Amino acid sequence: MNMRKVIVSEYVTLDGVMEEPGTWSFQFWNDEAAKFKFDELFASDALLLGRVTYQGFAKAWPSMTDEQGFADRMNSLPKFVVSSTREAADWNNTTVISGDVPEEVAKLKQQPGQQILMYASGDLMHTLTQHGLVDEYRIWLNPLVLGAGKRLFPEGTDQITLKLVDTHTFGTGVIVLSYQPAAEQAET
Repeated sequence: MNMRKVIVSEYVTLDGVMEEPGTWSFQFWNDEAAKFKFDELFASDALLLGRVTYQGFAKAWPSMTDEQGFADRMNSLPKFVVSSTREAADWNNTTVISGDVPEEVAKLKQQPGQQILMYASGDLMHTLTQHGLVDEYRIWLNPLVLGAGKRLFPEGTDQITLKLVDTHTFGTGVIVLSYQPAAEQAET
């Protein structure tokens, strides 16, 4: 049986900052990026989000519409939000994961379906990385240095060896670098 893959899609600056991409990434948005995001979303049939990202998305997405169907897909997909403080989820099709997060995500991966897509959610990404549950990191490297902010991999992160599996370069200077865990780590 093929296991579903957890795909992490992260906007990052050249100096590794991933915090608040809504304040700096839009200047690099274009049709190429929109198509990539569209294809990424439609190759997935579930969203996995940390509490902070979920709260931001839950405020914004329910009122959005577009002719391509991106907003409908975002709103209709099953969503899994990891939270120790949030009992009720107010965005349709949401399940709260509050127990053993690695165990629950491992169970999700064993269910039949497409990819499980995760946006932002740095703390959750670190937890899943530590437990070998991230199958692919899509790093949207933006041609910008911020100088401060929450890093994608903060100081103290264990060494991780990855292999580059794909790249996409957009006319705005954004490069999407797709990495998978190196084979020697895949067994852990």
